[in-house]
Amino acid sequence: MDSMQNYLSFACYLAEKSAKIIMPWFNKTNLKVETKSDSSPVTIADKEAENFMRETIQKTYPEHGIIGEEFGNTNENAPYSWVLDPIDGTQSFICGVPLFGTLIALLENKKPVIGIINLPALNELYVGYAGGKTTLNGKEISVRQTASLTDAVLVCTDHLSVAKYKNEKAFLDLAKQVRLYRNWGDCYMYTLLARGNVDIVVDPVMNPWDIQALIPVINGAGGVITDYEGRPPEQGKSIVAAVPELHTQVIQTLNFHPE
Repeated sequence: MDSMQNYLSFACYLAEKSAKIIMPWFNKTNLKVETKSDSSPVTIADKEAENFMRETIQKTYPEHGIIGEEFGNTNENAPYSWVLDPIDGTQSFICGVPLFGTLIALLENKKPVIGIINLPALNELYVGYAGGKTTLNGKEISVRQTASLTDAVLVCTDHLSVAKYKNEKAFLDLAKQVRLYRNWGDCYMYTLLARGNVDIVVDPVMNPWDIQALIPVINGAGGVITDYEGRPPEQGKSIVAAVPELHTQVIQTLNFHPE
């Protein structure tokens, strides 16, 4: 069985090579966009990048499973499985906004032990792994210390999705308490939390390929990451991540239901 370092090197290789596939398509005004069955967009860059990663994994680790956004699941109950989101933030990618990223996770017995967030347009590679410190381009990073909501920065991809899936009034109450609320969305906002630029990240609805890579990155940076109700995030369908001093208060505020 390969060591953690071998798996980390392989995950970084997947991120580096997939970026070279994705970036030639970025900022193309004639980029063809298809609509999937769930109404979300997909491009040739998404498909080619995931195809490359799947083929490379199957060649290198044929006994491993794969869970991918674009082409489904293969041997997903294997002891080790790779979770792939070739472009998290496809809407940003389509619009020429450089805040999209590639998410790569390795699960051991369904728990993420490696998480990669690669932002190819920004040349930022975030690496997290179980028991280790998160790094940005090889340098250790951490969340900041923020003791009060009144000093905090809150980020959410789209608050309209909060109204659709969760308690909108409670979210707005949280947004009114913080110092600043913005929509720097998708995986980019988790990198801001990990490196100490924001304090709270809220995602009311997510898919498995959106979630798994985030967990080692946030944990390794000293943050707290759960689902919307404060439960372990691995099997959830939402995320709330925050600095340790605020996470419990954020969860309580988001789930407050007055009589």
